[in-house]
Amino acid sequence: MSASRISVGLAQIAPIWLDRNATLDKVVSWIERAAADDCTLVVFGEALVPGYPFWVERTDGARFESELQKSLYAYYVSQAVSIEDGDLDNVCKTARDNSIAVYLGVVERAADRGGHSLYCSMIYVDQAGNIGSVHRKLMPTHEERMVWAIGDGNGLRTHSLGPFSVGGLNCWENWLPLARASLYAQGEDLHVALWPGNDHNTAEITRFIARESRSFVVSVSGLMRESDIGADLPHAELLQGVAEAVLANGGSCVAAPTGEWLLEPQVEDESLFVVELDHRQVLEERQNLDVAGHYSRPDVTRLIVNRKRQTTVEFSD
Repeated sequence: MSASRISVGLAQIAPIWLDRNATLDKVVSWIERAAADDCTLVVFGEALVPGYPFWVERTDGARFESELQKSLYAYYVSQAVSIEDGDLDNVCKTARDNSIAVYLGVVERAADRGGHSLYCSMIYVDQAGNIGSVHRKLMPTHEERMVWAIGDGNGLRTHSLGPFSVGGLNCWENWLPLARASLYAQGEDLHVALWPGNDHNTAEITRFIARESRSFVVSVSGLMRESDIGADLPHAELLQGVAEAVLANGGSCVAAPTGEWLLEPQVEDESLFVVELDHRQVLEERQNLDVAGHYSRPDVTRLIVNRKRQTTVEFSD
């Protein structure tokens, strides 16, 4: 492969729903599979570990002081990812051993915010196995706000990956113009968008961002089916009873800097889709539009981004 090209793997998989350790084991196996296919980067869907909170909109999730919602939330917290406790150590080791970068969507139990609130986080692990950024979703959407806290700007960062500068956002925050602009300004030319699933989310915005930014855009979604709801989960019978046969059908796809499809949205299949990207195409398309470069007017409009990790207390000992 030439110096201007990399291969990216889109791991469209279902979690072992609400089972952190089993889902992480599955993620590791798919990282190894992507490495065997000579991928430089492998990407997984939003909140894949331990899974998206599909129950909220189906079980009256906004009811105050609901014993059902308290029970489900407590279990969700118990299965969330604690980076400080080493939950991602095996993911990092696998990335290092296989010299492959990883973007992974997790539900994070954040120790620096007390450890009891959850964040929808997008984790970047580099080819040396180091966690390069933890981006906590800026604004959860609709019913997600019943279980996820709002994030901050600390993870709005890009990373060098071969000839590319890669960055990304979670789900509907990809619609935020200023969040996208903060990544463009850091030289992003490979944009990663994570989704919980469904092609109705990815079909339009993937090509739109590619055309706007003149970047490659990789959208990766998870899968979720009624059959993925384990019988040993709390309230399993209720959860199975309110679920559709398919809750998330995927929709993973890739657009070129022209906005044309390299991989049209893929639905229903649990699979690794591998796409080769050539950085020269970015340079060609930036000739007439570079939104952070020659086509910007910083003397007229500029963006200020607060990347400080937010906390409720600062100690002076």
